[in-house]
Amino acid sequence: MFITDICTCSPSAVARYQKKISGPLMDRVDVFVEVPPVEYEKLVEDSPSEESSRPRQRVEHAREVQRERFQENGFLCNSEMGPAQVWQHCQLEDGARSLLQTAAQRLSLSARAFHRVLKVSRTIADLDGSDVIGVSHLAEALQYRARVAMG
Repeated sequence: MFITDICTCSPSAVARYQKKISGPLMDRVDVFVEVPPVEYEKLVEDSPSEESSRPRQRVEHAREVQRERFQENGFLCNSEMGPAQVWQHCQLEDGARSLLQTAAQRLSLSARAFHRVLKVSRTIADLDGSDVIGVSHLAEALQYRARVAMG
């Protein structure tokens, strides 16, 4: 199959394949993003593309915030936090706290998945320049969880 080919498997065949991937393995992946193919017209149009320096500056700033946050812990970024650091550094707005409770119950998040969602939320909040994790940060992090049925 070439990279440009589209999967022709039935939904049930895809689901059967995805069920073969173990839950603990999937829990170890922080972000799942589906990237659709870009239309030919968008690839060849002459309109100016977005300047990459602005997103790069946001990422560099977020990384600096994380380095400062963890300078005494001996690690560099949110993904390295253990459960104790998650509770210390992942402060939630009230609305985000309610959303997290609902999501944890409805999605049956394991402890590992729960902490990973909080770490990704913390990173999204850092990119947004926020000291506290808000509903929008948490909702975005939850969207990056795997959408396959485990079991």
